[in-house]
This record gives sequence, structure tokens and C-alpha cells, in this order.
Amino acid sequence: MGEAQKPLCSEKSEGSGSEGIEGRPKHIPVMVNEVLQFLLTAQRPDNQKAFFFDGTLGAGGYADALLRATSPWGVVIGVDKDPYALENCRRRFDRYIRAGRLYLLHADFRYVDRIVSRVGVDRIHGAVLDLGVSSDQLDDPERGFSFMSDGPLDMRMNPEDHLTAAHVVNNLSEHELARIFSEYGEERYARRIARAIVAHRKEKPIERTQELVKVVKSAIPARESRSRIHPATRVFQALRIYVNDELGALRDFLSRILDVMAPGAVLCILSFHSLEDRMVKRAFREWAQPCRCPPEAPMCTCGNKPGVQILTKKALFPSPEEVYKNPRARSGRLRAIRKVGP
Repeated sequence: MGEAQKPLCSEKSEGSGSEGIEGRPKHIPVMVNEVLQFLLTAQRPDNQKAFFFDGTLGAGGYADALLRATSPWGVVIGVDKDPYALENCRRRFDRYIRAGRLYLLHADFRYVDRIVSRVGVDRIHGAVLDLGVSSDQLDDPERGFSFMSDGPLDMRMNPEDHLTAAHVVNNLSEHELARIFSEYGEERYARRIARAIVAHRKEKPIERTQELVKVVKSAIPARESRSRIHPATRVFQALRIYVNDELGALRDFLSRILDVMAPGAVLCILSFHSLEDRMVKRAFREWAQPCRCPPEAPMCTCGNKPGVQILTKKALFPSPEEVYKNPRARSGRLRAIRKVGP
């Protein structure tokens, strides 16, 4: 598989078939069986509890599957930036919380070391990240994530944050907007779209999702409107990533996670576009390198040993059957490693 892939909308699927917020049916979590299979191979002390970190709890699909499979010894530390998701999980998983098997925290997974310490745990035995926007967030027009319905141009995963997509499109310079669309959305018409946004906002601020969609469509060649990918896909992806600092959060997480993983612990990360996947792939390869000597060195003198074992030689993709049942799983990619160092 090459690293480049057309960015889709990061429309990941959450839940386990139960009724969701406001009665909406939930989708099954992407590649849940594969994630569970990896996490269940994690080493744990004999006859002791094992702690698992779910940094993107969402509707709790992975946490639920893991808690069921590890009863009675598995404990999940469930984290999400979205307070609405946490409240839904508090209602849904009350039995696990009362049993002391599920901790729910309103936090950003980038601070994994602080979160684990806050729970009073030294090391975790497994972790999973399911990156991107959740189905609940995407399907709620008032959250402003979707280009398919009209709503306020918001896109904050944590409603308590200050920066919104409306502020970005109405205040940043044309140059900065073009950079965001190009860097985070890999949008080939980034400059044209940025120029159109700046021209439009001189007459009227862009405050609604469908207003932005119209501006984007007006800026690109007509032939692009016939593409299988919606013309606004990359712009909305870029704005969401920028507003929520998603790549920064992933970078911080990757810089800290090994320190809180016990020997034999397993980490699974699902990504939904090439920017995330490249970061994960690069980090995993670096951790697995046995030698850190300069390339020109005649022989190894560093004595370094690999910190992890890569469990997925190549990224795993959802099966055609899963994509048929859940089209939002189509761009998901799973990578996993096991810590072998101290």
C-alpha cells in the first residue's frame, strides 16, 4: 500500500448496534474484532487487573467489546474531548462504572501520561485510538461537521474550546487559509478556495456549513463537482483537523504513550486519512529500529534494542463485507504494535 490516499471525510463508525443519542441507531466500531484480537494478546500480571486506555471513547463500541471480553479482570480508562459522548456512555455503561471496571474522563488523549497518573495507575496493558470524527458528531447538524446538512459552522469536538470553524474562515488570511486547506486537506484548489472565501466574507461572514459549501463549489472547476468525492470534503476535513488540533494531539500522544505502556502492552491505532496514517507508520517504524547509529557508521556501537514489535506489517483495512454494512468504515486503516522494551 502506498502512503498517499484520497482523503475522505473521516466518517468513522461508533457503537455496538444499540440506540444512540436521541434514538439514532449506532454503527458497529470499525474492525472491532481485529482490535480486540490484538489487545487480548497483551501481557498482564498473573491474577491481577489489566488496564486498557481508550483515548477516543465516542459511543463506547471498543470499550464495550473489551470489557465484555476481559471480564472480570479488565479495566478500561475511557477518555473523550466531547462531554456529550461521555454523558451518553455514563448512562449506557453504568454497570461497568459501578463495578469499578470503567473510568470516564473528559480529557484530550494527547495527555495520556497525565490521565493514567490521575487514575492512579503506573502502566497500562493496552490502548486504542479511533481517530477522526464520530458518527454522533457527524450526524448532528448543530455540531457543524458535515457538508451534507446545514448547521452552524462550528466543528469543535469539545464545545468548551474557543476556536470554531467560523472564526477560522472569517478571520484568517488568504495565505493561511490556503495553507490549511493544502496541508490538512491535501486540496489541490486550496488557493482558489481561500481567495473565494476572502472575497465572500467581505460582503457577509460565512456562518453556516451550506454557505461554505456554496463558496467552495463556486471556486473549483465544474468537472470537480462530478467527482465521487464531494467538492467540500477536503476543506471540511482540513478545518476540522485545524480547529481541533488533531495532528498535534496525535503527535503529543505518540511522544508519550510508550512511557506508560507496560512490557508486552499492545497499542492499536485506527486512522481515516493519509496524514494520520503517515504519522503513525513513521512512529512505529522508528520505535522498531534496532540501531540508532548514523548511516555512515561502519558498525553498530549504540547498543540500542527495538522498543516495539510491529504486529501489522502493512495497515489492515476493513473487509468488503464490513464496508458494505458500514460505508463509513471504507477509509479506515489499522496499525498495531507490542512494546518489548522496559
